Amino acid sequence: MCEIESWYMDDSSEDKRLPHKLTPNEPVTLEELQKLGVFHWKLNADIYENDPGLQRIREERGYTYMDIITIHPDKLPNYEEKLKMFYEEHLHLDDEIRYILEGRAYFDVRDKNDRWIRIAMTKGDLITLPAGIYHRFTPDETNYTKAMRLFVGEPVWKAYNRPADDFEVRQKYVHSLKCS
Repeated sequence: MCEIESWYMDDSSEDKRLPHKLTPNEPVTLEELQKLGVFHWKLNADIYENDPGLQRIREERGYTYMDIITIHPDKLPNYEEKLKMFYEEHLHLDDEIRYILEGRAYFDVRDKNDRWIRIAMTKGDLITLPAGIYHRFTPDETNYTKAMRLFVGEPVWKAYNRPADDFEVRQKYVHSLKCS
């Protein structure tokens, strides 16, 4: 696994597509992300259709379903509405798995102390966010991301906006943080 760039975010209400780094910057390591259940691989997105590395990850982790989404004003119907939905803080009952094929984007996740961590995603980054973690997504200022979405079994698109602390998956996730 290669290192991915991530950092604690500032509280600015400026354009959400900007980096939002603190001054001075407070980087977050891959090891710290892993303690939150966030995992990352760097793959060759130019060969995603026949990449043995991607195939191995899919087989090992049981990712049987995939599709591709292009997030751009000209490609995604109701672009602004979808971006607002993606950026609303939420969780899922299943892991969220995304592989950036083109473009750039950010995933924001909450740490144990409820602080936002911004994860910069670029071409070739594959990330898994555990079920029950509060997170959100936005493209960067280029407004372009092409991503593969992967699922174990049938795709589940349902997001549960915060507060969703009563969900069993959230309680299990919070418990796992206390054990790590």
